[in-house]
Amino acid sequence: MFPGSLSTPKVDVIIDMGNPFLNLTVDGFLKIGTVAATRAAAEDTYHILQKGKGNISSRDFEKMLKKMCKEGAYWGTVAGVYVGMEYGVERIRGTRDWKNAMIGGAVTGALVSACSENRKDRIAIDAITGAAVATAAEFINYLT
Repeated sequence: MFPGSLSTPKVDVIIDMGNPFLNLTVDGFLKIGTVAATRAAAEDTYHILQKGKGNISSRDFEKMLKKMCKEGAYWGTVAGVYVGMEYGVERIRGTRDWKNAMIGGAVTGALVSACSENRKDRIAIDAITGAAVATAAEFINYLT
């Protein structure tokens, strides 16, 4: 362990949809969607500066804005589905543990893959990947 303490900033978005499931899903969508949009903006800004332009054209700005919206909506939707699945599994099982993250990750990975019109073997691999990533994130969260 590290001497001292580490803390991370916590940002809570308070949107009351009248249902805990919807509240968590919208919160996940907004938080991760914002991160994805910010990443897209930073990446495009870097590429524009690498070209040596020094300024941004309206065409570049429009392209960047579209990419930000697309990435934000995609990753926000994935996060919203995951958070909703994990919460639903928790409610069904009646317990809060790492298994909810694993099941939620597997279902989310499979759904996202199936919506991308992948074949059965790819959907299974994506379900396993989703389960592994979600479970690892949950264990890391327990460590901190």
